[in-house]
Amino acid sequence: MAEERAGAEPEPESGPGVDAGRSADKSGQGVVAAFGQSLKTLRTRAGMEREEFGKRLGYSASTIASFEQGRRIPPPRAIDRSDEILDAGGLLTVWKDQLEKAQYPAFFQGMAQLEKQAIELLAYDTLVVNGLLQTEGYTRALLNNRRPPLDVETIEQRVTARLARQEIFDRYPAPFLSFVMCESVLRRKFGGSQVWRGQLEQLLLVGQRRNVELQVMPLACEENTGVDGPFTVITREDGKRFVYAEAQGASVLETDPKPAVLAAARYGIIRSQALTPRESLAFIEKLLGEL
Repeated sequence: MAEERAGAEPEPESGPGVDAGRSADKSGQGVVAAFGQSLKTLRTRAGMEREEFGKRLGYSASTIASFEQGRRIPPPRAIDRSDEILDAGGLLTVWKDQLEKAQYPAFFQGMAQLEKQAIELLAYDTLVVNGLLQTEGYTRALLNNRRPPLDVETIEQRVTARLARQEIFDRYPAPFLSFVMCESVLRRKFGGSQVWRGQLEQLLLVGQRRNVELQVMPLACEENTGVDGPFTVITREDGKRFVYAEAQGASVLETDPKPAVLAAARYGIIRSQALTPRESLAFIEKLLGEL
């Protein structure tokens, strides 16, 4: 879910269609498999068993097997450490950018790239809590609700990737982040009461950050300019804006200036119709007290 670059760099591609998305996903799987084979080859060349290598890296032998078999993507620090332990001379670290891209579904890869360059992010959500605000438990609950079911490795990969995106909150200089969510989002207790309690607490914590504004659009509100559904507007450091929207495993990343300007204006109206940030945090606190 909405759910990752400066001017001299290539523009992010628009969201792929279903067939293109599947091809990109297969390409990503190929990258992960190739990295795993390289890792295994270098480990074997170093005369190191999985148990020993895992112990030095801080993982179990079964996790190392998952890395080598392309079922899991190691985090960047684990890749750096593996390169050091195996004296690979950079043969593993050169995979980092490709692996980072491969950890996201094909339809989200352009957005994940933009999030890292954002100086402003405006997100309107109507179905679930925005990925940048989700707790681990809430993310797992959402992914476990997918049909057809996702395999365990894919769930672990996407949980890790989604949580990694939240580094945006600690970036310096801090980007401006604004989130407006429909009250209906706050009425769906994915994962049960305990998971939902943790998610509400997370929203309250994030909403108190100086560079974050969190607002709720009440169901009782008679006017809501967000009738066309969820969307995100991102502004890069070079001033260029992009609009992202997704549904049913497909997405559109609009790079044309006109739709981006209109979407930003629409978002401004939505913000004016929603509860203020102070009122919104009070509303969330009330929901928390009712659990």
